[in-house]
Amino acid sequence: MAGEWKYEQRIAPPKLQQLFQDDGYLVAYEADFRFRYTLFSTRLEEFKLHEGGLRKFAQSYENYGPKFNPDGSVTWLEYAPGADGVFLRGEFNDWNRVDTPFKKLDHGKWLLQLPADKDGSHRLKHLQHVKLVIASKVSEAGAFTTEDGALLDRNSPWADYALQPSDSKTYNQVIWNPPARYQFKNKAPPSPANLKIYEAHVGISSPTDHVSTYRHFTDKVLPYIADLGYNCIQLMAIMEHAYYGCFGYQVTSFFAASSRYGTPEELKELIDRAHGMGLVVLLDVVHSHAAKNTLDGLNMFDGTDCCFFHSGPRGSHNLWDSRLFDYRHWETLRFLLSNIAMWLEVFKFDGFRFDGVTSMLYHHHGIGTGFSGDYNEYFGMHVDTDAVVYLMLANHLARQIKPDAIIIAEDVSGMPGLCRSVEEGGVGFDYRLAMAVPDMYIKMLKEQSDDSWNMGHITHVLSNRRYKEKCIAYAESHDQALVGDKTLSFWMMDAEMYTGMSTLVPRTLVIDRGMALHKMLRLLTHGLAGEGYLNFVGNEFGHPEWLDFPREGNGYSYYYARRQFNLVEDELLRYKNLAYFDKDMNLLENQFKWLASPPGYVSRKHESDKTIVYERGGCLFAFNFHPTQSYADYWLPIERPGGFKLRLALSSDSSRYDGHDRVDTNADYTVFPQGMDGRCGSVQVYLPSRVALVFVPREQ
Repeated sequence: MAGEWKYEQRIAPPKLQQLFQDDGYLVAYEADFRFRYTLFSTRLEEFKLHEGGLRKFAQSYENYGPKFNPDGSVTWLEYAPGADGVFLRGEFNDWNRVDTPFKKLDHGKWLLQLPADKDGSHRLKHLQHVKLVIASKVSEAGAFTTEDGALLDRNSPWADYALQPSDSKTYNQVIWNPPARYQFKNKAPPSPANLKIYEAHVGISSPTDHVSTYRHFTDKVLPYIADLGYNCIQLMAIMEHAYYGCFGYQVTSFFAASSRYGTPEELKELIDRAHGMGLVVLLDVVHSHAAKNTLDGLNMFDGTDCCFFHSGPRGSHNLWDSRLFDYRHWETLRFLLSNIAMWLEVFKFDGFRFDGVTSMLYHHHGIGTGFSGDYNEYFGMHVDTDAVVYLMLANHLARQIKPDAIIIAEDVSGMPGLCRSVEEGGVGFDYRLAMAVPDMYIKMLKEQSDDSWNMGHITHVLSNRRYKEKCIAYAESHDQALVGDKTLSFWMMDAEMYTGMSTLVPRTLVIDRGMALHKMLRLLTHGLAGEGYLNFVGNEFGHPEWLDFPREGNGYSYYYARRQFNLVEDELLRYKNLAYFDKDMNLLENQFKWLASPPGYVSRKHESDKTIVYERGGCLFAFNFHPTQSYADYWLPIERPGGFKLRLALSSDSSRYDGHDRVDTNADYTVFPQGMDGRCGSVQVYLPSRVALVFVPREQ
C-alpha cells in the first residue's frame, strides 16, 4: 500500500506540527503519519462519493436485517457474497428451509420483501424465533440441497435480539418489534473531565448465585455507584455472547444487547436512569475479534471464511481462538462503523472502551512481543495500517454523533499518538488504560517484602505516561479478579478474610496490613497515576475470593460469578470501612478535581523512610509505606512558600476506615517559608506507619 501515493501526494494532518512540537522524536516518522492520514481522508471521500458520507454510511443498521414498515410489510437486507442462495425460516413458516427466498442483488447483497398479513400486520411477529439459511452449494439440477452442509443455519449479523432456546446450546435470532419502545426521559450529563469509572458486569451484580438483570442493576446498583462518588459506569459483556464464561469478549451478535440480563428496552432504561443520576455510561466494545461460532456467530456466515474477516491464517487469532476482521474491506467497515453508531444513537451510550487495541494495531497482535519504548516498534510494516485507519474512522464517527463522547483504548504497547486527535496525526482516543500499574502492584505483593518496596520505582511507573496523552489509572480491574489471579485484598489477606473481617474479633496483623495497604494503594493510584480512575465492581470494599463463571471445571456453578454487596451492608464486618474510604476519596476528588489537573509533582520518594510526597490539584499527598516506623514532626515540602494553614482532608488511619485514629483530623498545620526538596515551603506533620494523608488549604 505504501507505493500508492508519492510522498508529496500524501496528506499531512492539519495539526501534525503540534504533535511534533510535543514529541520531537516523532518527526522521523512523518511519512507514516501522512500515510495513515491520507488513507483516512481517502476513505472519507469514498464514503461521501458512494454512500452519502460517513454518518449515512454508519446508519446502515437502519437498513440491514429485518425492517418493519408502516404498511405491515417487512424488508430484510443482507450481505452474503459467498452464498448461492439465502432463505428465511422460523415460526412464521413452520421452519421450512426454502419456502421464503431472498432475491439476489448486486455486490453480494440479498433482499427479502415480505408483504403484510391479511389483517395488515407484520408477518414476522414480535418474539418469534427465526434463522437465515445460507445455500452454499447448488446441485447439478439447480436445486438447493442439504447434503454436505449446503444449507447452513445462520443468525443475521445485524440481529438486534437473540435468545437461547431451552433445548439448545446455540442462540436463535429473535424478532424484536415491541408495541412500544422505551422513551428516554433524561438528558445525558456532560462528559466529566475528572473521569471516575465504575467498571461493572450486569450478570454478576448481585449476591445471589444466578445471572442478575438489567432491572436489578438499575434499581439496586446504580444508586450505590452514584453514592460512592463515581461519575461514569463502564458496562462489560453487553454485546451478545453465546458463552457466558468468556466475560463478553467472544461476541456472537454485535448489534444485540445480551438477553441473559433482560430486554433491549430494559438496558435503555438502565442507561436513562444512570443519566438521571449524573452518570455517563460507556460500552466495553469488542471490535478486535469475533467468536468462531458459526450457527449463532459471524464466522463462515456466507459459507466462506472471508465474509467479514481475513481469509486463511491471517483471519484467526491463535491465542484467543477467534476470527480477525479485515479492516480494509468495505462491508466490514459498514458493519463495524454502523455498530458504533447504533450503540450511540439507539441506546444512548456516552462512549466506549475499545478492547484488544494492541492486537488490532500490529500484525503480530502483541503475541510474544515486548515493548521497550523504541519508536521503531510503533512504525513500519508490522503495524496494521488498515486497523489504525479503522480506529481513526471510528473515533471520528463517534464525535460526529456525540461531540463529547469518551473513548478509551486498552493498549499495552504505548503507541505514540494513540490518544491524540486525528487532526494532529493521532488515532483519536481520549484515554488509554495504564495497564502497567496493577501489574506492578501484583508483582510487589507476590515477590517483595514490604520493606523492600522501591519508592522511586513506584512513582516512576505511576507517573510514566506520554505527554498530553491521558491515562485511566487503576489499582486492579476485572483481570486481577478472575480465577487464576487474586484481587489486591485477597493477595494481602487471603484466608484470614474468612475469619478476621468481623469487628467482633480483634484485628490481626494480616488484616491490619491488608486494610491499610488497600486504602493506600488506591489513593496513590487515584491521585498520581492518571487523568481518570477506574474501579472494578466490588473491589472498592475489598471483595473476597475470585471471579469464576460457570464452566465444566467448576460444575457450572454460579457461586463465584457474583458480587457480595451484602458484605458491605453488614455493620459487623470491616468491608464497609473500605467502601467508606473509597467514597470519601471520590468525594474529595470531586471537590478538588485532581484528575482534571496537570500531572502531580512528586517532591519526595525517600527509600529509607519509605515515604512518597506529591502535590496535585491544590492537595498535598503524603504516604508512609514503612511497615513499622512512624514519624513525628515530619517535614513535608510544599509549593507555596508559607503564610497559610492546611487542614487534614483525608486520613486513611481514621476509625471511619477501620484505622487507628493516630492523626488529629481537627488540627491546623502551618506552612512555613523554609523550602525543601525543591519546593518553596514546608509543613510539619505526624506521619504514622502505613498511613496516607491528604492536606488541603484551610480556607478550602
